Amino acid sequence: MTPAARLSAAIEVLDIIASSRQPADQVLKAWGVGHRFAGSGDRRAIADRVYGCLRDGGGRGREAVIASLAKHDKLGPDDIAALFSGQGFAPSALSAEEMARLNALGGADAPSTLPGFIAHELGRTFGKQAAAEALALLSGRAPVDLRVNGLLAFPQTLTAYLADSGFPSEPTPFSATGLRLDASAAKLAALDAFKAGQFEVQDEGSQIVSWLLGAEPGQTVVDYCAGGGGKTLAIGQMMRGQGSLIACDLNPRRLDAITPRLERAHVRAELRRVGPTGDRLDELMGKADRVLVDAPCSGSGTWRRRPEEAWRLTEEQLSAVIKVQKDVLRRASALVRPGGRLAYVTCSVLAAENADVITAFAAAHPDFKPLPITEAAKTPLLTDAARARLAELAGVGHTVQLSPRRTGTDGFFIALFEKTA
Repeated sequence: MTPAARLSAAIEVLDIIASSRQPADQVLKAWGVGHRFAGSGDRRAIADRVYGCLRDGGGRGREAVIASLAKHDKLGPDDIAALFSGQGFAPSALSAEEMARLNALGGADAPSTLPGFIAHELGRTFGKQAAAEALALLSGRAPVDLRVNGLLAFPQTLTAYLADSGFPSEPTPFSATGLRLDASAAKLAALDAFKAGQFEVQDEGSQIVSWLLGAEPGQTVVDYCAGGGGKTLAIGQMMRGQGSLIACDLNPRRLDAITPRLERAHVRAELRRVGPTGDRLDELMGKADRVLVDAPCSGSGTWRRRPEEAWRLTEEQLSAVIKVQKDVLRRASALVRPGGRLAYVTCSVLAAENADVITAFAAAHPDFKPLPITEAAKTPLLTDAARARLAELAGVGHTVQLSPRRTGTDGFFIALFEKTA
């Protein structure tokens, strides 16, 4: 494909994303299937252009691509006009209004900004580092992290296997069972090691918060909002088939999707659908040693994977999900036994979903005392580097915020509590 044809493709994809609200990666994949003449280099160039435009705020495909060429490629109006020639597969020629705007800007476009309420929340979370954190969250490509299933494999042997299979990897710095691959790694599910349950694709941040739960063999552990089951599998690895692991969710289809993953990983768990008010768990009240609340959230911590979502989130949606978070945390806390541990987790970097929620919970539940992150980080599933970094970020506190800039991971938040006798 010519450079101009790639721009036309990027415009097409951006328009589909804007009109359908589908995730960008799904739209790009569908476009590639429908345009098999596009080579891998073409698809990569189109994806890079699309994600670059989305990080700048997205919008109509044509306007976003023109702004991208001016801002990032540093092209002047005449150079952009040459690409927008309308010939062959090139985008249609620039209008008089488009040319006038480019000339007025001197070939440069001002960067788009995040919605005001999101910028405010980032400021509350990161203070003076908010701009740098936002840039890291919305730029670059996230790596592919794997969690080696310690029940079935060792990191060293899997590293050698992946290298022989054409997937060079390196240990993740913080999770002792993690491996990191290049962001372009694909088709891992076709590998025999994956089919045998020797590894799962899981961001290192997700691994870290799983390990901080501190589940042990023989315990009763509840994953209250199991979702796709990634953390359930990690918890099962910690428990080594001993004890009782209960994975709960309101949506039965999500629970059904966990079953084949459990079987592949040789992990045992009871799958239980909870009612809309948290019922169907009465016999577990006050009996669980560990409860993980991986609460529904904005997903802002994963915006480096789906930057388009940064401009789709509304204040109304954020307010609605916060109400759910508070209710879920309250209901799940009733399952914890005296001396047991409660972990509240989100994949968010917004203070309203994190600090505000646990502050309100602590005020209403004096029977839960803060458990320092440094105490939970003593697990051998975290490296010495992890313990040092977590101590630096959390201090003596019971909360820690991970982020692409701080830890090279997705943006996960965790707060730890211990129920008093």
